[in-house]
Amino acid sequence: MTGRSDRDNPFDPRLIAAVVAVGVVAFIALWALVALGPQLSSGNDGGGHALSKAAPGFAGIVDLAERARADVELRRSVETATYEDDKPLLVLTPAADTNAEDVADMLARQGNGPVLLVLPKWRTMPGTGEGHKPGWVGFGVPLPAPTRLLPQNYFGTVEIAMPQAKAQTVTADVARRRFAVPLPAGAQTISGAGLETLIPGANGGAVLARTTNREFYVLAEPDLLNNLAFASRDKAHAAAMLIDAVGEDAEAAGIAFDLTLNGFGGGRSLLRFAFVPPFIGITLCLIAAGLLALWQAWARFGPALRPARAIPISKQALIANSADLIRQARRELDGADAYVRSQRGAIARRLHAPGGLSAEETDAWIDRHLKADSASFATLARRLPLARNTHEFLADAQALHDIRKELLRDG
Repeated sequence: MTGRSDRDNPFDPRLIAAVVAVGVVAFIALWALVALGPQLSSGNDGGGHALSKAAPGFAGIVDLAERARADVELRRSVETATYEDDKPLLVLTPAADTNAEDVADMLARQGNGPVLLVLPKWRTMPGTGEGHKPGWVGFGVPLPAPTRLLPQNYFGTVEIAMPQAKAQTVTADVARRRFAVPLPAGAQTISGAGLETLIPGANGGAVLARTTNREFYVLAEPDLLNNLAFASRDKAHAAAMLIDAVGEDAEAAGIAFDLTLNGFGGGRSLLRFAFVPPFIGITLCLIAAGLLALWQAWARFGPALRPARAIPISKQALIANSADLIRQARRELDGADAYVRSQRGAIARRLHAPGGLSAEETDAWIDRHLKADSASFATLARRLPLARNTHEFLADAQALHDIRKELLRDG
């Protein structure tokens, strides 16, 4: 029979290492995308926000303002604003299902800054079929915006309606700027005691209004500013004049389009904090530590350690094991007589003591060979069996061992 070669082994260590490395990287990338996905998304999903290129979106006015070299910002985070000068006009584009508490929190965080709140109007469905492009919508149904999107403590009691009116062109006069505004048929309007009409609509309502106590503006008809307004040159001109007039009236230094109300960033979570400064450094250190631990577990340093025997094979091990058994049984003091006899016999045999001597005579013979200042072997031999504890036993046994070393020079 021929032995199998290394090439026949289906588990190649390098292949397994590559699989593990790819799995670790994929796992980290997955959680990074989960945490940062809303902030990295292109946003072209057909919604009514500043990233959408669909009909109800506002990517057109954003692109136009950027081409006009205006100071445009797309906000993906929620921060408390404290303005002194250069206040930007914050444009909010909530959807019909946006939480009213989020809108109120956004207005509270804006402080003394101006806000333009564009009400939603269209309930859309994604487009399907041949010729459909990503980010487009199939069709939409106009429905009045819910009044809960306008907190009463800021806007008072309001009424939102879509009167049956024909398409018409009205003249707007905002911030001493007069321009024509082509209103679509059934333009959405808003009315309330705490609102001042800037651009009138049908049945006494307003398509653009401003609160009487703060610089909060409400655009009830989103088709005057969204991508539908860029279907013709006149509507696009009116949209540009409208956003510029509102900014001039609010004395704003730029435009900031909020994206957090539409689900693009702004969420606070420990997972997202792990991948943004300043905590990204800790995350990288933890990842590096994990990779080092994996490498240390993979690589072996030195030869493989073989398990040692439970009972080593040697006289020293036998003595150690015997001593350990005596210690565990707590019978140390019972070996005093045997220890004295072993020491006496070893000394007498090595020094050639006369034969026929008794134990006491042998002890006296050993004492005659000791120095005058040395401890008496006979005294220690009588005292050791009478030891009351292990401390006394060890002291006398060590003294006997020292006498043997002195006489026999055997260490």
